Amino acid sequence: MVHHSYAEYRALEDESPTKHEFLDGEIYAMAGGTPDHAALAATVIRILGSQLHPGCRVFTSDLRVRISATGLSTYPDAAVICGRSARAEDDAMAVTNPTVIVEVTSPSAEAYDRGAKLRHFQQLSSAREILIVSHTEPRLTLHRREGGSWSTIEAVAGQTLTFESVGANMAVDDVYREALEDAPR
Repeated sequence: MVHHSYAEYRALEDESPTKHEFLDGEIYAMAGGTPDHAALAATVIRILGSQLHPGCRVFTSDLRVRISATGLSTYPDAAVICGRSARAEDDAMAVTNPTVIVEVTSPSAEAYDRGAKLRHFQQLSSAREILIVSHTEPRLTLHRREGGSWSTIEAVAGQTLTFESVGANMAVDDVYREALEDAPR
């Protein structure tokens, strides 16, 4: 197996129409999402963005996040940064200080999103809340940093989550207003 330098990864990202993750010298192509995936991400961005106070901005999946503690560079489905973005020392196009991170699951990456990738995101000292949006059912999972540990809050139809770090609320019914077309039946 060929190991790549981070400089090689950055060069690939500058030229490739496909996004890639980087970890431990390996470069992984990120699969494109389904229409439901795209719609859920857009809805979450709209809901969060409409409530943010000045100084906080919501970003799309075009924002590369670098987690120095673990070496992962990836593109979450959405992120919120409050204040100026901090850039990675080895990558001026990657930020290191999201306050809120959002991942919409997919059939191929759900276990990764809820497991290893979540643990990577939890290593970001700036991260206060990480939202996992289910692609199969109306369910939001919010992981919140409380002191030195993380708690998990699940919300289903009829319930609302509060993002304490940015003062926003998100009703599950608002996220899943339209029926999921791609969910397993």
